[in-house]
Amino acid sequence: MISLCATVFDEAETIGPWIDGILAQTRPPDEIVICDAGSTDGTIEVLREAADGGRVRFEVMPGANISTGRNRAIELAEGEIVAVTDAGTVAEPDWLERLVEPLETDPEVGVAAGFYKPAGRNFFERVLAAVITPRRGDLEPDGFPPSSRSVAFRREWWRKVGGYPEWLDICEDLVFDFALEDAGAKFAFAPEAVVAWYPRPDIRAFFHQYRGYARGDGHARLYPDRHALRYSGYAAGVLLAKASRGSWLARVALAAGLAYHFKSSFARVLQERPFRGPLQAAAALALVPVVVVTGDVAKMIGYAQGTADWLRAGGNEGMRSGAREL
Repeated sequence: MISLCATVFDEAETIGPWIDGILAQTRPPDEIVICDAGSTDGTIEVLREAADGGRVRFEVMPGANISTGRNRAIELAEGEIVAVTDAGTVAEPDWLERLVEPLETDPEVGVAAGFYKPAGRNFFERVLAAVITPRRGDLEPDGFPPSSRSVAFRREWWRKVGGYPEWLDICEDLVFDFALEDAGAKFAFAPEAVVAWYPRPDIRAFFHQYRGYARGDGHARLYPDRHALRYSGYAAGVLLAKASRGSWLARVALAAGLAYHFKSSFARVLQERPFRGPLQAAAALALVPVVVVTGDVAKMIGYAQGTADWLRAGGNEGMRSGAREL
């Protein structure tokens, strides 16, 4: 039995297409179980209509964070194989069939990592998604670490690691992944199990999202080397910018550094082509440094905030016992 589990909050604009995409699967789940965190925008009404039609079961848990909501949906579900994705995505028709195949063909596999592709409802969203969405080559051969936009696992492994970490509001799926890896779960990559996902609708919302992600990294002490490299890179850029006023060598070094920093993002946009015509192409390329710098600044602020939270809480144990009150 396969259970599709999710948690949602204020997803009235996306919940309908998301449910329709799940129901249109070549292999539909045996049940769809959703925990709503107390939506006030009409999401619950959509869920109630779907439940009346026998399509989903749901429970409302006001104030639940993502981990708590996911764990509650999984607790309510009955399947021994649990597939997880998020509202705000639309699954390819064969997503679930391809996602659970490694689990059904190899009893040693504990986690199947699916994938996701950029999508967008307007020009800005398409460009943003193209810039920030990882490609297959950015991940390990087993798809690690999988995003909970597209993942399936055996219930026994979810139990073994204590479920998603409810002390974290953000980056919970990464910590869950690392716990599964540390516990010895075998991962398999199902790269053809794809969902399309939609990013934030404007640069302000994107900034707040990435600041939140990085604050979660600070809470969980994730990727300290990566964040240190970002701080040092921008510090070096500021110094080179100041020195470039009187030094051609500094100007060359600054230009080389900027080209290196932006090149993969430009390449993603040129590969995905989220534009129509030359004017949109020029606008898309102009947006690349804006998106990259905005994301970097958001991460630097967020990681500093998360680290400060971690220090005030007294470290890992303090975070686990009281992070949500910070």
